[in-house]
This record gives sequence, C-alpha cells and structure tokens, in this order.
Amino acid sequence: MNQQSNQGVLERWFHLSENHTTVKRECLAGLTVFVSMAYILFVNPSILGAAGMDKGAVFTATAISAIAGCLLMGILANYPIGIAPGLGDNAFFSYSVVLAMGIPWQDAMAGVFVASVLFTLVSVFKLREIIIDAIPQDLKYAMAAGIGIFISFVGLSGGGLVVSDPDALVAIGSFSVPTTWLTIFGVFVTAVMMAKKIPGSLFYGIVLTAAAGLITGIIAPPDRIISMAPSLTPTLGVSIKYIPAILGDFRMWAVVVVFFLVAFFDTAGTLIGLAQQAGFIHEGKMPRIGKALMADSFSMLGGAILGTTPTSAYVESSAGIAMGARTGLTAVVVAILFAFSMVFSPLLAVVTAQVTAPALIIVGVLMASSLREIHWEQFEVAFPCFMIIVGMPLTFNISYGIAFGFLFYPLLMLAVGRKKELNWLVWLLFILFLLLLYTLTLLKA
Repeated sequence: MNQQSNQGVLERWFHLSENHTTVKRECLAGLTVFVSMAYILFVNPSILGAAGMDKGAVFTATAISAIAGCLLMGILANYPIGIAPGLGDNAFFSYSVVLAMGIPWQDAMAGVFVASVLFTLVSVFKLREIIIDAIPQDLKYAMAAGIGIFISFVGLSGGGLVVSDPDALVAIGSFSVPTTWLTIFGVFVTAVMMAKKIPGSLFYGIVLTAAAGLITGIIAPPDRIISMAPSLTPTLGVSIKYIPAILGDFRMWAVVVVFFLVAFFDTAGTLIGLAQQAGFIHEGKMPRIGKALMADSFSMLGGAILGTTPTSAYVESSAGIAMGARTGLTAVVVAILFAFSMVFSPLLAVVTAQVTAPALIIVGVLMASSLREIHWEQFEVAFPCFMIIVGMPLTFNISYGIAFGFLFYPLLMLAVGRKKELNWLVWLLFILFLLLLYTLTLLKA
C-alpha cells in the first residue's frame, strides 16, 4: 500500500504516464546521467585549485550546487536534465582571470556572483530571448569551439603531452616521464569507451586512470576513502564579501560580462539541444524553458555563494534521455546520488592533473563539434569566428579570444554592407572589449 502511495505521489508530481515513462526507467536513467557527470566532482577542484582555491571546499561546493540545480530542474521544470558547475567557466576563471590577468580568486569569485545575479534577473524578467537573439549565432558556435580547444590544451599541458619551449613556444612532452604515460593511458582508454558509446565514459576513464596510477606507484594511495565532506569555510561567502573590491575595477566588469555570456549561452544551447533530442520542442519552442533557466540561475547564484564557478545544464544528460528519461524524476535521482558522493572527498588526493587531463582533452573534442555550424563560406563571419577559436588557446585566455571576435565582427560586417544585421549589444561588446584590451595593455606597460 505504501509503495503504491509513493508511486501515486511521483505520478502526480512528475506526470510519468503522460510522458510515457516509469519510475524504474527514470531511476536507471538518473544513475546513468550521474555516472556520466560525476567526473566534475574531481575535475572542478583540480581546475579551481590551480587558481589557489581550497580543493576540499570546492569539492563540497560543487556537490551542493549540483544537488540544488538538479532538484530545481527536476521539481520546478520537470526535465530529465542534470545541472552542475560547467567546464569552460572554471577554465576561464582559473587560467584567464586569475592566472593570466593576475586577479585574486576572491575578486574573481565576486565577479561570478555578480554575473549570477544578472543571470537570475534576466531569467526572472524573461529577457533571455532578447539577449539570445542579439548575439550572432556564428559567434556563439565559435565561443563554444574555442573554449573546447582551450580546455583540451589545458589537458594536454597538465598531462605532460605538451610543454613550453623557449625556441618553439610549445613542444611535445618527454616520454621518459611516467606521469606522461599515465595521461596517454587515460586518453586511450577513455577515447575507446567514448567511441563505443559507453555511458559514463569520462567518469570511468578517470577511475581507470587513477587505478593505473595507484597500481604502478605513480600515484600515492589516499589515507582513507570515506570521510565527512570538507568544510566550506575557505570559500563560503567570499564572493559577497569581495564585491566592494571589484566595483572600481573595469577589468572585472568585462570579466563579469564574459562570465554571464558564456554561462547563459552554454545553458540555453544545451537545454534546447537536449529538448530536441527528447522530443520536447513543439512548434519551435521549448515548454517551461523559463523554469529551466530559473533552475540553472538559482543554482548558479547558490554556487557562487558557496564557492564555485557557474553551473550549467549538462550535455551528458543525453545518455539518460537516450534510455527513455522524460521527466524531472531523473534529475532528482541525480541530485540524490550527488548527495551520497559527498563522503568520497579523500579520493581527491589520487585525482592528479594526469588523471583529469584525458577528460579535459576529450571534452574539448565534444565542444569543438560546433565548428561545423559556422558559415565558413562568408569571410566576414569566418574571420571573427576564427580569431575567437585560435585566440583562446594561443593567448591562453578565453576573454582575449572572445574580444578578438567581437572587435572584428562589426567592422567586417560594416565593410561588406551588412550594417542592418548589427544590433546594439554587438556594438556595446565592441566598445567593452576594446576598452578591456586597452586597459590590459596599459597595465602591462
């Protein structure tokens, strides 16, 4: 009787019959999506740790923001889509803002909080369609591809496959170093699983690479496997505390804009793509997209307070959708599994740069797939896109790459008589990025 009552509650809340699914199917799909996303628990602390943040606190913040995001997506929007801190935003935070621009991580996290507030306001006041339409679609594709190549470059460097060279700028790494071979093993194993379309390939790749490192003695074993979740004290509330420190820093306002744009378009694009896969799109529109964006914006805001970079809808949710997931019950299951995972923080000690490098390299491949959508036959479009794509890895700065694109795009469009296709936001970004590059030039002088 109790089991039937519980099923009745789930039916009323998630409309399982109406969506032609079952509790069992949704739960299995939730497990699949979690396994596919779980790598972020270890990759996010690794990337943000490079910026000087406490890895344990970031681990806990990552898990809690994922729990909140998945619960909101499942209960509020009733979609089988997982949410967690996204790759790309964390790389921009650590390598572009903190390391390249020399901005303290505390100030950068304040920028994340401000961007989260803007994102939430945009969702509340339903301005998302205006902003989505204002940015040229080709530049959106270029931003996604450029960030993917940048992330792959970070993985290649962290794994020892690519090293700096005073004569050739970069060169191939040394194959006499055991850690380099550990990275090669991880790339090979993960790539094979990806090619075979095994759900959770990135997570399994991390597990197998770490296991190989432990077996060979390249990685020292952890003191224990299970413990209480690390304290949030090193990062909790830092984003709010340091807001006054960024108010007069023009660089940070440019950074806020980039955080906002990257997080906004990453989430919106992923949501639409997953909804298309699941058959949710009706007459070109995605039902409840406002609630879905609200779920992501609230988790992004909470994550900034806890101490992590913006959250995003995860494309790995497609694995659950492929298994038949159609309701928010899948996302709720993912949230529950993230909650259980919080006790495994000691495993962070074995997840070294060489262990996470294969995941970063392969995620880059997935993100670069958007290259095929760019109108390469139109030079006035192709050149700005190309500058975005190559600018990110070659300057080792995501914001510089985006700046290059937005500086060339309006000028070339004017030159070929396509002025009417330019809107106010494109010109605003042109001015903003021009000022950003000028300011950074003065600082380096």
